[in-house]
Amino acid sequence: MKSLKSLAKRVSLLALLTAAALGGPAQAADVIRVGVATAGGGDPITWGGSPGGVVRANQWLEEAFKADGVKVEWLFFKGAGPAVNEALSNRQIDFAYQGDLPQVVGRANGLKTKLLVVSGARNNLYLVAPPASPLKSIDDLRDHKVSLFRGTNGHLVAINVLAAHGLTERDIKGVNLDSGSAQAALVSNGVDAAFGGYEWFKIRDQGLAKVIYSTQGQDPAYTRQASLLVREDFERENPAQVQKVVDVFVRAAHWSSDEKNRDALFKIWEKSGVPYASWAAEFDKQDLSARNSPLIDDFIIARYKAVVADAAKLKLIRREVSVDGWFDPRYLNQALKTQGLEQYWTAFDASGKPVSAPRQAASR
Repeated sequence: MKSLKSLAKRVSLLALLTAAALGGPAQAADVIRVGVATAGGGDPITWGGSPGGVVRANQWLEEAFKADGVKVEWLFFKGAGPAVNEALSNRQIDFAYQGDLPQVVGRANGLKTKLLVVSGARNNLYLVAPPASPLKSIDDLRDHKVSLFRGTNGHLVAINVLAAHGLTERDIKGVNLDSGSAQAALVSNGVDAAFGGYEWFKIRDQGLAKVIYSTQGQDPAYTRQASLLVREDFERENPAQVQKVVDVFVRAAHWSSDEKNRDALFKIWEKSGVPYASWAAEFDKQDLSARNSPLIDDFIIARYKAVVADAAKLKLIRREVSVDGWFDPRYLNQALKTQGLEQYWTAFDASGKPVSAPRQAASR
């Protein structure tokens, strides 16, 4: 009997080692933790502007893992991308939703992650000022106190926008404030202007700010990208669970890309505390399919390479890091195939122009 037990243990160990060697999970995680680079809002806390917000609001991940007895935990970080990177480093989260610059900073600092799926492309950037301010454009910012949320994906775009107008960050009196603090500072005249995203439309509509610059309709190089990452070790140990997460995000991207769902989409995102009117303004005259596409196409790859180069030039990272091997579209491609969506979205070239026909993400 003792020898049989010993043999059973050896067989069990061999099975575990074989599964690990084949890339399969030795034991599936019983809790999946998703970190989101925003404080969010609502009850339960959610966010908008991304198909990921649809996943959260509809509890599609919880639904997908319910039969497996796996719990899904969402963690929201007021400190945005930098705080998410710290959580990844400390293994407090398994997946991370954040913008391009903090993702690049994390990679440069040695975080081992895989970029799985885009979830919120071509996000716009705005410059706002108090209603009575004499400031009318980017050109007027020299020597003025301007709010920037350093280390976020909006920070780098703001620097590039300044450069396009012959200014550097040193030409302004930059103040590092998160979104909520920036709003309070602008309303109280603590700063002369502020860079930010869709959150400023609510302040504008309350008569407390005016938009004096927008990237809408301009070169897509001045937009911000966001995507879903996974820790390398979690992906290696739990490929089936990673596939299920990506499947859900692609399902949400498909629903969010359908123009007939525009009204319903903005109502879902409104649950985050950002008004419907703000989403209507952010997505005005823009195709949902271009903004909510999950594809890791040439445009996305080019933007990440540009972010790496710009971040190194501006010493936001110590050295340039390669993006080769970072993008892992295997799960995305499988989800597209399973859901019959291989030809649904149009891919874009490096400059942001549509290619001749939709295609699935190429392996990089």
